Amino acid sequence: MANSRSVADKPAATAQPRFRRLTRLLGPGIIAVLSWLGAGDLITSSVAGANYGYAMMWVLAVSLLLRFLIVNIIARFQLCNNQGMTILQGYAQLHPFFAWFMLGYALLMGHLINAYMIKGAGEALAMLVHINQPLLCSLLVVIAVWLLVGRNIYSMIEGVMKVLLAIMTLAFLALAIMSGPDLAGIVKGTIGFSIPPDQGVHGALLVAVSVIGAVAGSVANFVHPYVMREKGWTGPEHKRIQRNDLLFAVFVGIVINLAIWVVGVEILRPNGLQVRTLGDLGQALELFFGAAGWYIFFVGVFATLFASIAGKTTAFPMLITDAFQHIRPERREKYGKEFHKDPMHKWFMLFILVTPIVWSLPGMPDFVTLTLGVNALNIVGLPIISLGLLIMSNQKSLLSKEYRNNGFENIALAFATGLAIWVAFQLGIEMLG
Repeated sequence: MANSRSVADKPAATAQPRFRRLTRLLGPGIIAVLSWLGAGDLITSSVAGANYGYAMMWVLAVSLLLRFLIVNIIARFQLCNNQGMTILQGYAQLHPFFAWFMLGYALLMGHLINAYMIKGAGEALAMLVHINQPLLCSLLVVIAVWLLVGRNIYSMIEGVMKVLLAIMTLAFLALAIMSGPDLAGIVKGTIGFSIPPDQGVHGALLVAVSVIGAVAGSVANFVHPYVMREKGWTGPEHKRIQRNDLLFAVFVGIVINLAIWVVGVEILRPNGLQVRTLGDLGQALELFFGAAGWYIFFVGVFATLFASIAGKTTAFPMLITDAFQHIRPERREKYGKEFHKDPMHKWFMLFILVTPIVWSLPGMPDFVTLTLGVNALNIVGLPIISLGLLIMSNQKSLLSKEYRNNGFENIALAFATGLAIWVAFQLGIEMLG
């Protein structure tokens, strides 16, 4: 009996350490997905679902596929180039313009993306604690994030992110399952490839561009290789675990985006509800699911936004400092490859985290409008990013044949460049018209 019991217990005994090893290995993907997710996905997916049903699901599917391909190519270049270059250095060696572009673009988009994240997190926290002080709550969020990320404590940040990821995934999955998704509608919308006529407050093209900008075109896609460096993944030997980690991150992104979209279609759309504020979403869920649905929603929203602010405030300054050090190479010689040792890194972190609070002041654009506008603006940088990546990831002088792009990846990058130019042109025409 004793022997049989020990044999039976062996799989359970070994399964737990294996699970712990798996969770320890995962990390850059978790921080990346929480840097990607946030108000952009929350608002664009819920607005698209509420206004257009499942008709534009294909936009989300294409955007997520492009995100995986773009981020995987970026990460592979940094791991496998024969000069030990960061992704920014890879761009900059093509032309000095890229370093200046990345410095300005990352500063601007880091400020604007955190602007709507902080505004939304303040509103969500104010809702949860039942005080009509969203500006005060936004300030508290900024202070809490600074206390978390203002130090070189990667392992602690990674642990907090894992908890927040679990909370928000369970929250949105619960809401989606409770609302009863139409699986046939999801499949039809994913292969439909159509832009429906404008409905509701926000036009179909603006919503489509915002989805593409929030997912495929976001400069936040560049945070992944910098977080990999913090994890210690620095060479070709880490390529396989990096790819699997990224697949996990994209899978979680698919689940959460799909869940948010389902809530928009199955709850908001049938009842003619428009998404103008976070409160609109909360009230709709309370109407159908009671107080429990309201709390699940706002806990999930706050976890999403707080985690995304922390992720962006951790990773964006690395990209910005890298660009700055390329423009000022004497700083790289002085401070080495650990960006946090450069005093400017902390100033960039403060800029990304503190200056966006101005958008939470009274009289500034509302949360939904700010979110859609900033994510549509993401599309402006996508042609430059994808075209530069297309050239860089095929350079024989930097990458051996096994690490250069295959035909499908080259086609995808060319498609992303063309798609970004086309939607930016169409959006410009619509705005001028």
